[in-house]
This record gives sequence, structure tokens and C-alpha cells, in this order.
Amino acid sequence: MKSPLKPPYDAAGKAASAGSRPAFPVRLNTDKSNPFAPKKIAAAVRGTSAAGQNDLKRPFQAGASGGLGLDSAVRARMVRLLAEQGVQNAQVLAALGAVQRHHFVDTALAGMAYEDTSLPIGFGQTISKPNVVARMLELLQQGLTDASGKLGRVLEIGTGCGYQAALLSYLATEVYSIERLRGLHDKARENLRTLRLANVHLLFGDGMAGFVKGAPYAAIIAAAGGDAIPVAWTDQLAVGGRLVAPLQDASGAQALVVIDKTPQGLRQTLLEAVHFVPLKSGIG
Repeated sequence: MKSPLKPPYDAAGKAASAGSRPAFPVRLNTDKSNPFAPKKIAAAVRGTSAAGQNDLKRPFQAGASGGLGLDSAVRARMVRLLAEQGVQNAQVLAALGAVQRHHFVDTALAGMAYEDTSLPIGFGQTISKPNVVARMLELLQQGLTDASGKLGRVLEIGTGCGYQAALLSYLATEVYSIERLRGLHDKARENLRTLRLANVHLLFGDGMAGFVKGAPYAAIIAAAGGDAIPVAWTDQLAVGGRLVAPLQDASGAQALVVIDKTPQGLRQTLLEAVHFVPLKSGIG
């Protein structure tokens, strides 16, 4: 889907000049030698042997030396396991293979970075399970790509440690990611600084208000769940766009919801149960 793009904005909401670079200029390797290119991911998944399928069931581990020097191989195992669990989108799998998840967690937890589990990132927050991240990104991708094969402009609610923003940078033309907790915002800035992601803009503010200066968005994704989807989010979603977020019912249980904004209005689809931190307003 193509949507008109407004000039990029910095964290203060000011329009950037045509020759300026966004706050986090990152390049991911997309050349033919990249083992995580989408076509190679798809081929690798199709070509997994029976022995390889059994190997996928073993717990993720670091290299034999005890370090993470072989992290690309460990990530490849994670990607194959996610494919086994039903993730089919080659671009999503390629992004998960290209981004180093261990870079976004504390050193003490690095050995668990490629297990399919959520991990604490401080401030009472967590980095979501790879399977949940992959599922939500795949839902965004469905029917929302433009002629370049990428999403358009995306708004992420809840930057956290920056991991999902890094994945989105691989899938979207432009990413605005907003975080309400100053400590996490600063952590994400530090995590992403060395990656030099050219299309990611980190914002500190109340995610429930979205970021109107970057709207309209082709897609919106949220990493926290409340009992209703804020009107600001659907207002900032482009017609033809899609929103994926957790939604909480009266009992406190959460489920994934997909909202498509059509010319006729909003269409909501409720999916499987999930567990995210609660959606809160304000900054802290």
C-alpha cells in the first residue's frame, strides 16, 4: 500500500531538512551474501532436514566456547524454529535473522536471548517472546506492502529496549517509536545508536496520544494492552492501514486484536490470547 509521506520529524516534532540525517542513521546487510535475505530464509526453511527438525527442538545455546561469537548460527536456529511454529512471512523471518536480539538484553541474559521467551529489560518491562513479535509483525505485513515490498510509515507504541524498532526498520520505509518511560527511552537510544538505523525516529512521550505529526501511518503496533484502543491511534491510522495490539477484557485477560481501517470504517478481528504489560498514560 502506498501512502503519501510527510517530511520526517525529529524527536522534538520539528521537520527535518531535506539534506539532514534522521536521529539514528542504521544499515542492515541486504547484499547477495546476506544469509538472512528473504529468499535465502525461505529456501533454508524449505530445505530443513529431518535431523535439522529434531535439532530445532533442543534449547538454544551459545557457541561451544561459551560466548556469542556464533550468534548468527544461533539466530538461524531461532528463525527455523519460528518457521516450524508457523511464521511464514520471509521478510519477517529475514529481519529476525538479521537483528541481534542479544544486543538488546542485559549481558547476564545474553545466553537466553535466542530462546522463545520474554526477558526483563528493567523498569518493570520485558522484551517480548520472539514468536509473539514475529506473529505481530507478520499480521502487519499481510496486505500492507507497497511496490518496494515494504510497509510504509509505521508507529510503534512502546519502544522498550528498541529490539522491535530495529526489526521494523528492516520491514518499513520509516518508523516512529514512542516510549513513555525516560529510562527505557534512553536505553533504546543507546542500544540503537551503534546500529545507525537511518529510518528510525525515537520519541519520548505518552504513547496513548500517538504522534500526530508523523501521521498518517500505514501501520501501528503496540507493546502494551488496555481495555480499549485509544481513539488517537485509529485517527492517525491511514485508510487502508492496519493496527495490531493487545486488548484487555473485563476479566483482565488479553488477546491480540487487528483493526483494519477501511473506507467504510473500522473492522476489528480478535485473535489468540497474549500477555503484555498494561497500557498506561503519561510519562515517567
